This record gives sequence, C-alpha cells and structure tokens, in this order.
Amino acid sequence: MAPVRHRYAAAETFWDDFYSLSPSQKESARRAWQVFKLNPFDPRLRTHKIHRLSAVFGKTIYAVVIEGDLRSLFYIEGDTVWSVRIGTHDLYKT
Repeated sequence: MAPVRHRYAAAETFWDDFYSLSPSQKESARRAWQVFKLNPFDPRLRTHKIHRLSAVFGKTIYAVVIEGDLRSLFYIEGDTVWSVRIGTHDLYKT
C-alpha cells in the first residue's frame, strides 16, 4: 500500500502562535515539521486525538507533541492537513 499523500496548509492562528514562540521552540517546531510533513502520524510525534476539541468543532482534532508541553493542533479535511494552533496544553481549553 502506498503512503497517503497530503497537502499541507496552516491557518492564520497557527502563524500567529508560531511567531510568538521562543527561538528554541521555533527550532523544535521546525524539526518536528520535517517528520510531520512525511507522516503526521509518525510515532515520534505521539499524535493523539483531542476528544473535547473534536466535539466542539465537529471534526477530529489531533495534537502532536513537539517538545515538553509544546503541542501543535491539526485536522484533516479531504487530502489537506490543516495546522490550526501551536502552543502549550492551554490550547486544549480553546
């Protein structure tokens, strides 16, 4: 079976969050992106569903672990993976 090919897009909220990260967090996010763009479900990312946010938004919301308490939230719509937020666990309260 061939791997699934995704397109990637990021919401404005993601970029707002990203630009507010520290330089070291940005570098960690860039390293995680190298894995994520090949497979958002790579075990190294510890991708998991966020059930509460999925219920709120009516679509499955996932989080990947970037480092420590730093997470990135995304969902899949068709063949597009949408990155929507990046930050601490406080994102789960959105």
